[in-house]
Amino acid sequence: MGKAEEFEELRPLLFSIAYRILGSVSEAEDAVQETWLRYDRSVTRPVSVKSYLSAAVTRIAVDVLRSARVRREEYAGTWLPEPLLDDPYQDPARSAELADSVSTAALLLVERLSPLERAVFVLRDVFAFGFAEVAAAVGRSETACRQLLVRARRHMREGRPRFAADERERAELAGRFFDALKNGDVAALRSVLAADVRLVGDGGGKTPPARGLVGADPVARLLAGAYPLMARIGVTFEPCEVNAGPGAVFRDRDGKVLHVVALEVGDGRIRTVRAVLNPDKLAHLGPVADAWAVDAELSALRRALS
Repeated sequence: MGKAEEFEELRPLLFSIAYRILGSVSEAEDAVQETWLRYDRSVTRPVSVKSYLSAAVTRIAVDVLRSARVRREEYAGTWLPEPLLDDPYQDPARSAELADSVSTAALLLVERLSPLERAVFVLRDVFAFGFAEVAAAVGRSETACRQLLVRARRHMREGRPRFAADERERAELAGRFFDALKNGDVAALRSVLAADVRLVGDGGGKTPPARGLVGADPVARLLAGAYPLMARIGVTFEPCEVNAGPGAVFRDRDGKVLHVVALEVGDGRIRTVRAVLNPDKLAHLGPVADAWAVDAELSALRRALS
């Protein structure tokens, strides 16, 4: 097998490692491409191509993360990870770990970790690399990596949601949520939302301000009032899996991506509704809608109806 074939066989794994460290599809794809360029230029053949490439993409992702730290600290509004609809890497033996680690909630917890803690946690706990491989990837001793992992696990454990939900419960609640949204049914929406549900939006300062709300009644009223109006100007949505959980892609009348919604479910209720509106975080899904134009059309419709 040639270099290119070896690399393409491992590309899904490399992307999945980089995405979990960076929380960005575009940055992960760039990290994978840089890994290929370095591998293609290399004149030595590694003993384990998988270990070599995994270490390379990890180091590149960590460097990207360090260089982006100031930019992320200065990010306008709430930062959410770029939505991932399909994880290209699958491993039946670790399906639970892979799904959990790519959830929006988990990626937000990973944001609390240092770059090295992220890398060690992702390589060891998500992809089950041995400590020798992890140490080689991050340039630290095995003892140091064990200490980094202990700290990372503690931070992740402390921030975990208290209530878990199985796949069937998530699907059932999501179906009721999106049916109620489509019908503008406040009562039905309220019935699936936790009392302290949070509505969170990430526009990155590049869309009309995304409102943040807390509480079942205000969130239900806002959502029930918003979507029927959006539907009147041709906005549609398609329920789908977003970061291994229930969600939907919203599109304008021309089929361009307007935003992506992800639902966090626990204890029989929807606990968080997260919407990614920043066009920079949607470009990998296809042509992106003009959110300002859609907002202007909605405002005109509200005036006409008032």
